Amino acid sequence: MVRLAGALLAVVLLLSGSAGLRGRPTFGEDATWAVSTWRTSGAAKIWRTGFVPFEDLSTMSRKTRERINHEYGWVVAGPLPAPPAEGRIRWDDGSTMRVPVIGPREALMALSAWPEEYTFPDDEEYKLTGATFTTMRLRTSRGMATLPAWRLYFSNLPGPIDHVAVDQKVVGTIDDAVGDYSLADEQITDFEVLDERTLLVSYDYGRCTSEPLPVSVRVREEPDVVVLGIDLPYEAPGPCAGVGGFGKGVIRLDKPLGDRVVVDATSALPVLCRRARNTCRAGRG
Repeated sequence: MVRLAGALLAVVLLLSGSAGLRGRPTFGEDATWAVSTWRTSGAAKIWRTGFVPFEDLSTMSRKTRERINHEYGWVVAGPLPAPPAEGRIRWDDGSTMRVPVIGPREALMALSAWPEEYTFPDDEEYKLTGATFTTMRLRTSRGMATLPAWRLYFSNLPGPIDHVAVDQKVVGTIDDAVGDYSLADEQITDFEVLDERTLLVSYDYGRCTSEPLPVSVRVREEPDVVVLGIDLPYEAPGPCAGVGGFGKGVIRLDKPLGDRVVVDATSALPVLCRRARNTCRAGRG
């Protein structure tokens, strides 16, 4: 699963200034690896039967969001309830999943960009004074769901913040299932469904010249997955400015996309992972 050779190759390409140096895996090779990794790593199972959120794990009023300064700290300033032993996710199709939950302190720290041990001036802290265990609605890979959540109350914010209480690290994430992957300069960053067989694909890539490169968007279709990638022209080794490029291209599928997962060829991760911070990995909000 760990493509150490691919990662080392990416470093060599960066140092040599040739993102398109011959010897790099072709799109076909990347796509074969991505399909195999998606199916065998456990990622596909998590996508079908686990918890994969498509939206931010926190919700709040517009006034609260506008008040927040992300340079401030988040601190506990009152007694907090103990979390229940577990919670339950309920999807709109009637399926359910028992899940471990985090406590209100962990939910608070998920809002912060700083480690818990960091200290801040008193007037630069958001003070958590209480919390209640509740639920919130969220769109997931399995459709809309009602999830366990904490409602966090602050003495110096205009309203509470709701944060999903599911312990993602315990239930498993797509990122952990896929594991390490090659550090390629080129990657698919997003896609838009224009119709059932047409995708508008966004991508990033590295280049050594100031001029954009002619990029070809590539696709491989399987019954359960669609793999996207790009082909870049060859650049000779030599000094490299390391310029970042980006662009868009249209792909026409042989069959309707349906419920197939769209993944990036160089990482085997769903492209949708880039739309929400905790879609495929657990961590700070």
